[in-house]
Amino acid sequence: MTQVLARKWRPRTFAELVGQEHVVRALQNALAQQRLHHAYLFTGTRGVGKTTLARIVAKALNCESGVSATPCGQCPACAEIDAGRFVDLIELDAASNTQVDNMRELLESALYAPTAGRYKVYIIDEVHMLSRNAFNAMLKTLEEPPAHVTFILATTDPQKIPVTVLSRCLQFNLKQIPQQQIRGRLQHILEAESIRYEAAALPLLARAAQGSLRDALSLLDQAIAHGAGSVGEESVHAMLGVVGRDPLYAVLRALARQDGAALVAEAARMAELSLSFEAALQDLASLLHRISLAQTVPDALGDDPERAVIEELSRQVSADDLQLYYQIAIQGRADLGLAPDEHAGFTMTLLRMLAFAPAAEAAAGTVSTPAAAQRAAPAAPAAESKKNRGDASWQALVAELNLTGMARMLAEHCELVARDAARFELRIAQAHQRLLDGPYQDRLKAALESRLGAKVRLVIQLADSAGASPAAIADREKQQRQAQAIAAIEQDPFVRELVENFDGRVVESSIKPVQ
Repeated sequence: MTQVLARKWRPRTFAELVGQEHVVRALQNALAQQRLHHAYLFTGTRGVGKTTLARIVAKALNCESGVSATPCGQCPACAEIDAGRFVDLIELDAASNTQVDNMRELLESALYAPTAGRYKVYIIDEVHMLSRNAFNAMLKTLEEPPAHVTFILATTDPQKIPVTVLSRCLQFNLKQIPQQQIRGRLQHILEAESIRYEAAALPLLARAAQGSLRDALSLLDQAIAHGAGSVGEESVHAMLGVVGRDPLYAVLRALARQDGAALVAEAARMAELSLSFEAALQDLASLLHRISLAQTVPDALGDDPERAVIEELSRQVSADDLQLYYQIAIQGRADLGLAPDEHAGFTMTLLRMLAFAPAAEAAAGTVSTPAAAQRAAPAAPAAESKKNRGDASWQALVAELNLTGMARMLAEHCELVARDAARFELRIAQAHQRLLDGPYQDRLKAALESRLGAKVRLVIQLADSAGASPAAIADREKQQRQAQAIAAIEQDPFVRELVENFDGRVVESSIKPVQ
């Protein structure tokens, strides 16, 4: 039977460990200087090498060539530890053995000298699962351990371990393995196994592993089976149910062209393929991050196989837009569970990017939303048209904000001076300076961020009013409606007859326009 890759390629020396150089260096130095501790605690997420590292330490302590940072790997002790049958290496899964009786039995055996090795090594995995009584039983042995015993505890949740136990252990935190190192390891294994692969498939597996090399190897085994003995990009896409890069490239190109129809069509195609929209937003945010890197630090891309298309997109999308799209993608992913369905949530996220892209407003002089467009003044001189539509856009946005009281008054008395990406520059007249006191600016900023789904920067300056605030616009509209109502009453034939023949008088304050 073929051995699974995760077991076949399990590291057997410190040099073979991937991504944990900081821990390896410390342990190697301690072993080389014979500065040994009676209890070690390895923490970290699943599949980063905690129990693998524990077994290598066990070999380093029991190798027949002596305690060192480079166990031979050939002697009976090393071979038996690799095979999992060394009599003085006791492994306990705390998730299955939580009771105090199991711990007492283990600790009683620790009193006896090693049978075949130099040290008795106890590896307790998921140690945080032990009961309180089991921890108390362990504590006595940790306080006064026999000289021939070494405890190696491993956990994914160190917060659940009592501080009395933590304080008696030498703790090492194993980090998630970077995608680039996982990708390199997968490539090395595929070449050593003489398995055909496409380079573009490896980053997909590395991303899906989320920092766990063991998960990456399990996914690689699955990909080999799915691809009938080879690892191809399309096969991995189908296996993982994730979105390929081409649809995401198409989305960004459509955003650069401000092509709403293309965005909706691309989302519909992805729905037809039953792809994960959560994964799509995650990958879109990752792609935006890489494009931003290409704009600011081109060398950071290194030998990225997609470098050419990323550099192309970096020339099509402005830095401001990238930041806005990134924030909207992150927020859209968080809100996906609240949407009517994932397809609707994904489509609305893309349309939000389109609606609030500053490049669109600056280039076309259009309003941000269809509702705002309906409220814009229908007729204006060409020189004033763009300005009036920008005022209508701010007025419409304020109307949609979830604000009350003084915070709403602040928003309604501000005028939009400029908007650049997620930066709003506003002005307010000296007469309303009191609205800048208190928490009202923070409430306005929070309401804007909630409405736009992205972080914003808010700058409000005191300046002479240009009469373009929502309150001023609403007041003018009210006055205009009042004037129209008065004119309609005065021109009414019956009213005119009363005025002319019976010396009547129209009381303007009594006239109210019909809403």
